[in-house]
Amino acid sequence: MFTGIIEEVGEVGRIETEGGNMHFSIKAAMTPELKIDQSVAHSGVCLTVVSISDNEYTVTAVAETLEKTNLKHLKKGAPVNLERGMKLGDRLDGHIVQGHVDQTAVCKNIIEKDGSWEFTFEYDPTLQNITIEKGSITVNGVSLTVVNSKKNEFSVAIIPYTYEHTTFKNLTEGAMVNLEFDVIGKYVKRIQEMK
Repeated sequence: MFTGIIEEVGEVGRIETEGGNMHFSIKAAMTPELKIDQSVAHSGVCLTVVSISDNEYTVTAVAETLEKTNLKHLKKGAPVNLERGMKLGDRLDGHIVQGHVDQTAVCKNIIEKDGSWEFTFEYDPTLQNITIEKGSITVNGVSLTVVNSKKNEFSVAIIPYTYEHTTFKNLTEGAMVNLEFDVIGKYVKRIQEMK
C-alpha cells in the first residue's frame, strides 16, 4: 500500500527486454535504503526490487503491466515518481493507493494559473472507471483531488511544491499518464453493480 505522496523523482538508467518483460534500472537517492523484494511505486506502478547496485536498483515489469501502463514508453534518462510502501502506524498523508494502475489517460490541457497549474486528463470511458469532484485520484503515483469531473475526463489543481517535486513539471499536452482510481469508490461501484 502507498499514500501517493512522492518521495523523490528517480531517473531511468538501463532498460533491457527479456521475452515479454522489461527490466528497468532506476537511479535514485533512496537506493541505499532499499532491499531486494521491497515494493516501490514507479509513477504509480507497484514493482518489486530484484537487484541493487551502488546508486541503482532494478525492477521488472511483466507484459500485463506494460500493456496497462505507460511504462513501455519510458526511455533512458526519463524521470519517474518514486514512493516506497507505507509503514503500518504512519500517517496517511495522501489517500489509500494500491500501486495497481487501472488505466492510462492523455493529458488534454495544461493551464498555468496565478501560482498553480490546472491539468485536464481524458481517459477511455468504456472501462467504466469514475471520478467525482473532490474525490481522490492518483496520476503517475501522485495523490490528488479531482477539481472537475466529467464522464471521461477530469482536472486536478497542482500546487507549486507538487509541480517542482514530481514529474508534473515534465508533462506536456498529449503525454500518457497512469491512473489509479480511488479504491473506496471502486468497491462502492462494484457493490452497486452486483445489486
